Amino acid sequence: MASSLTKDSVRPGTPGSEKTFFGHPRGLATLFMTEMWERFSYYGMRALLPLYLVAPGGLHMNAATATAIYSVYVSLVYLLAMPGGWFGDRVWGPRKTTAVAGAVIMLGHLMLALPTSGTFFGGLGLVAIGSGLLKANISTMVGHLYKGPDDARRDGGFTVFYMGINLGAFAAPLIIGTIGENVNWHLGFGLAALGMALGLAQFLLGSRHLDAHSSVVPKPLSAAEKSATLRKAAIWAVIAVVFYAIVGGTGHYTLNWVLVPLTLLGVIIPVMVLVNIKRDKDLDRPEQKKMSAYIWFFVAAAVFWMIYDQGGSTLSIFADESAKNSVLGWEFPVSWYQSVNPVLIMALAPVFAWFWLALNRRGKEPSTIVKFASGLVLVGASFFLFLAPLSIAEGGHKAAALWLVAIYFVQTCGELLLSPVGLSVTTKMAPAKYASQMMGVWFLAVTAGDATTGLLSIAGVDLNTTGVVTLEAVLAVVAGAAVWMYRKRVKELMGDVH
Repeated sequence: MASSLTKDSVRPGTPGSEKTFFGHPRGLATLFMTEMWERFSYYGMRALLPLYLVAPGGLHMNAATATAIYSVYVSLVYLLAMPGGWFGDRVWGPRKTTAVAGAVIMLGHLMLALPTSGTFFGGLGLVAIGSGLLKANISTMVGHLYKGPDDARRDGGFTVFYMGINLGAFAAPLIIGTIGENVNWHLGFGLAALGMALGLAQFLLGSRHLDAHSSVVPKPLSAAEKSATLRKAAIWAVIAVVFYAIVGGTGHYTLNWVLVPLTLLGVIIPVMVLVNIKRDKDLDRPEQKKMSAYIWFFVAAAVFWMIYDQGGSTLSIFADESAKNSVLGWEFPVSWYQSVNPVLIMALAPVFAWFWLALNRRGKEPSTIVKFASGLVLVGASFFLFLAPLSIAEGGHKAAALWLVAIYFVQTCGELLLSPVGLSVTTKMAPAKYASQMMGVWFLAVTAGDATTGLLSIAGVDLNTTGVVTLEAVLAVVAGAAVWMYRKRVKELMGDVH
């Protein structure tokens, strides 16, 4: 499939002239298709997950428990991106790490596809581990295809690559969601496994087109470091096994014995990482000031993702229970709502890019801080909008599907304001010592946001009530207003970053 999208280079003699993928190195086709199929499997399973957890034909849990599991799962995916990048840098190299990750993800989906609850959480854990291993390393390999940051095709290559993410995310709920909801839940999870199998197969077949650097371990562990790492891992594994054996053997085990530690880790680890970087005495004064400013962005981003990622849990469960999921009398599966965001991303991203360029030519483009604050305000506005269908449902009626589409539209606009800016400012404000790690730190904002949602759900907070939704909406708007009000102070701390 990937080869049919390649064409001869327009200008022979340019890098990658022998065969290109829309003018880019041939290896981009391999990575594009791998990411597309991996995202197909990930977003397809994610669209089914909360619905399966609450369904009478699924695990038949209450909404709070389902939301907690979903939130913990998503937070783990982003939390594990940091050790995943570490494995690529220190143990296996990006290419081998990605191949192993694909196999782990496929095995996880296969375990989800088995018609038994005994393997379900193990499968979920494997998908999270595999996704964390793959996330950082596949992006690294895209960068390897280009000869340094000055290659004029580099930015365009990443744009093409990210189109693969959105194509997979768009198609997955339509296909996997339909089969899972209307035919059989486990068959839907099985389709996710098939998607990852296709992605893994074409990655292995097309890996010869990747740059040689993708097979190199940049900073391999020394023998002493390997021994120390294995010893620490073995100690923690033994502690976990003994602890849960005691809890289980005494009859005290419940699902919260797993959920609570994982959610707490999702909050504590991001805080510890930021504190360790901030306290590093190797950082000079300008770098320390930039990290102080970055903490503002990080906390605000955690609030954003806490609300935004409920589009796959809180909103999905609400749609399943209280929405009229039909258009002009034609009913559609609830999981289809998860295709709204990626199709809007593909439609609106070029519009936003054009809009910023047009404003820039006039010298009126908003600053990074203003864009970031606006994204927070918009995600808060989306939950104020959510109050309307909630009120309709409380009145004993079914809310129209367009209410939910409108919420996803506002959230997508917020994402396009905040997410690209966050990625950009992370790379620009990173201390030199932590340049390669800061992207993982940005992902930890997602971890912290989702873990907070998980903690609320575990505590028994009903996230589908007007009071809680209003509180979250106010929190986001206040956070956005705070970033905007202190924009001069934050800008001063940012130094030469604009």
